[in-house]
Amino acid sequence: MINKKFIQKLKKEHEENNSERRQIISLSNVILHDSKRVIFSLHRGDIQKTEGSLLEIEKLMTKLEKKFGYNRLVVEGAYKAAVEEYVEAKTLYLVISGKKIDVFKSLKISYESYLGGICDLTGELVRRAVNEVANGNVKEVKKIKELINNIMAELVEFDMTGYLRTKYDQAKRNLRKIEQIDYEIKIRD
Repeated sequence: MINKKFIQKLKKEHEENNSERRQIISLSNVILHDSKRVIFSLHRGDIQKTEGSLLEIEKLMTKLEKKFGYNRLVVEGAYKAAVEEYVEAKTLYLVISGKKIDVFKSLKISYESYLGGICDLTGELVRRAVNEVANGNVKEVKKIKELINNIMAELVEFDMTGYLRTKYDQAKRNLRKIEQIDYEIKIRD
């Protein structure tokens, strides 16, 4: 025998969860795409536009956390991916602005999102180095190489596994790329 009230309660919870999930995924996609736009704006040198966009993303993340709660959000892959992209965008902004990479005090972000975003930052820094060389600014490559070296010196202290290990391995490849770029510049000089 089945308790129909119990089944109806399960159905209601299931429907509520699906509704929340759809809302979280939809808003997470906005965060993800806006973070990508921030990264592209930074590569084009549009710092002022970036600052406003980062604030809008942060407002949306705060809104999501207030509406659903942090524990509900972090079980959704779309949200985790969006936050990681935001971390990547924000840290790139901090680097370009000459500021320190540090905790984002106004937001609750998991260590995994920070680590994934910082690993991905190394790829954006390599991209920045390539753009700087193309613009004739080879001195910037040395600074970027030093920064990636510093990031890797910190990341090597973690025993990353699974998804984060993949991110770490990508960051190591980015270190090799910037070393190769620096080497080629030295050969040409």
